[in-house]
Amino acid sequence: MANTPQARKRIRRNERRTEINTARVSRIRGMVKKVEAAIEGGDKTLAQDALKAAQPEMARGVARGVYHKNTIARKMSRLSKRVAAL
Repeated sequence: MANTPQARKRIRRNERRTEINTARVSRIRGMVKKVEAAIEGGDKTLAQDALKAAQPEMARGVARGVYHKNTIARKMSRLSKRVAAL
């Protein structure tokens, strides 16, 4: 158990950040699923719009340290390629 004030504060802070990061990851996953659903449906304009909405959120996830930059670069590249192939 944490004995110092700094350690107690760190525990509180970590709990808050975990909630925020979990919400961010969930939001990104949901946006990616919308793009994939549009791709499966064959609707190119809907897929393009969903991708445009997802890309800034994915980039924000990298900036906030939730995802590694190469992971998001790979996911964006693959999604873009699939949308372009429609």
